[in-house]
Amino acid sequence: MMKKGLVLEGGALRGLFTAGVIDVLMEHYIAFDGIVGVSAGAAFGCNYKSKQPGRVIRYNTRFAHEWRYCSLRSLITTGDLFGGEFCYHLMPEQLDPFDWDTFEKNPTEFYAVATDLNTGEAVYKKIEQRSRESREWFRASASMPLVSRVVKIQGREMLDGGIADSIPLQFFQSKGYERNVVVLTQPEDYIKKPNKLMPLMRIGLHKYPKFLQAMERRHIMYQAQLDWVRQEEKKGNILVIRPQQKLPIEHVSHDEKQMQYVYQQGRAIAENKISEIKAFLGLCANTNA
Repeated sequence: MMKKGLVLEGGALRGLFTAGVIDVLMEHYIAFDGIVGVSAGAAFGCNYKSKQPGRVIRYNTRFAHEWRYCSLRSLITTGDLFGGEFCYHLMPEQLDPFDWDTFEKNPTEFYAVATDLNTGEAVYKKIEQRSRESREWFRASASMPLVSRVVKIQGREMLDGGIADSIPLQFFQSKGYERNVVVLTQPEDYIKKPNKLMPLMRIGLHKYPKFLQAMERRHIMYQAQLDWVRQEEKKGNILVIRPQQKLPIEHVSHDEKQMQYVYQQGRAIAENKISEIKAFLGLCANTNA
């Protein structure tokens, strides 16, 4: 049978758009053989495999003003704008529990993408079971340069997966996923520009020249990936879900109403496309299993 995949771009809190999309898909009982997420796409998308619709928007609004979750104070005191220990350990283990039992039992494959600082290349990690290391892979995938500590796992030093592979469609196709739903967090006319913070990046990350090279050419890589997405979309190999216009949220926000708005944008677009999505995946229009 043709393997069905879900590809989730990152974008920090633009990922709340993705959260809205995947909640609707879960509510319609749409299952995938595999999911690959980058940055927020991994940190939020893992809730698909654990079957927890509503969890992402719930904890983001609940902790919008919690300094340990995201704040300048957190950056100064811990080295992470989004608190590493709070976001990836305390919160999912105690304050808003992540359902690892369901995650482990669900046969859907889940991959998180990080960038290796020493090679400048993407690392694709299949997350299968509960462990501190698994949670650290989510953290590595979503750790933005300059405002995050380097994440060290099994001898690797890693940060944001979006630097090396922002839209891991080709990776998933190479794994045999022929029918993919791709969720983007930028509108169709988006053009990525060179990073204005490169001078600071060169200072802060001077020990990692290959990572800096990947950052310098990220806008080129991203546009090439968008070209591939458009090409595959025209061929009918993928179905793309994207916002109709630029989302009114920055990488960081403490505004619950703004968060809810972006989340609802994702829900609305997914609801409007639900019949198209089911048809694309070869599901019956009234699929509830």
